[in-house]
Amino acid sequence: MVKTFEIRSGRHAVARTEATSAPEALSDYLRGLGCREAEVVRMGASSAAWRGAIYRVVPLDESRDTRAA
Repeated sequence: MVKTFEIRSGRHAVARTEATSAPEALSDYLRGLGCREAEVVRMGASSAAWRGAIYRVVPLDESRDTRAA
C-alpha cells in the first residue's frame, strides 16, 4: 500500500513523496539528489545522513495536510 511521506532536514520539510515504506521514500529522495548508496550513513529505518545533513522521513497524516486551503 502506497503512503505519503514527508522528508525533513532539520526543522524544514524538503519534500513530499509517495512510497510503500519510509526507507524506500528516503532512499528514492536521496538518489534523486544524486547521492550514491556508499555515501549514505543509515541512522535507522527512517533517517540517514549525507554530506553532513541529516534527513528524516515521517508519514504524512492526510487529515493534517496543510498544502490546500
